[in-house]
Amino acid sequence: MSQHWTYHVLEITPSMLGASVSERLTEALNRLGAEGWELVSVMAVTPFDHLRAVLKKPA
Repeated sequence: MSQHWTYHVLEITPSMLGASVSERLTEALNRLGAEGWELVSVMAVTPFDHLRAVLKKPA
């Protein structure tokens, strides 16, 4: 039996106001982790802290 996955892409962009990229990423990953999502990878989209995170959970 093969495992089927559902994927979610999270984008975090820099903002002049509010929490830092690291704080917002941590908050989002903790929230999604509590919903059963597992982090697969994080990649820099631009050199200015624009991040894309890919998460998965069983379908």
